[in-house]
Amino acid sequence: MSKVAYDQVAPNTRRGGDLRVMLSPKTCGSTAGFMGSLVLNPGEWVSEHYHPYSEEYLYVVSGRLEMRLGGPDGERIELGPDDALMVPKNVAHRLENNGDEPARAVFQLAPLAPRPELGHVDTEEPPRPAEPGVQVGGTT
Repeated sequence: MSKVAYDQVAPNTRRGGDLRVMLSPKTCGSTAGFMGSLVLNPGEWVSEHYHPYSEEYLYVVSGRLEMRLGGPDGERIELGPDDALMVPKNVAHRLENNGDEPARAVFQLAPLAPRPELGHVDTEEPPRPAEPGVQVGGTT
């Protein structure tokens, strides 16, 4: 078993918010998927993307979020504390905090893509440049 503490993982803010992949092949040797934590402050979003190999599971711990599925004119789903949502593979999605308080969520993706660079496809320009040394997968 492997324990990974939140403050051991560098935040990845490139696609928006504070995203930390905590349990992954890089951090604990997982082979079936990965899991992490996300904090979005009011007005922040995670840029639109899709996963060609993985389903994404999202559980809202606190605050309110809106998930947009299927592009700019797609379905919008409001999520609050203790709500969960599954995003099917190949479905573009964008997560937004349109509220007035920070929101915290837990996410999991499974199964893993054959290679990390194949697991995530951006369909919108991320709000920030890539941070040196910070990678999806939870390690620097």
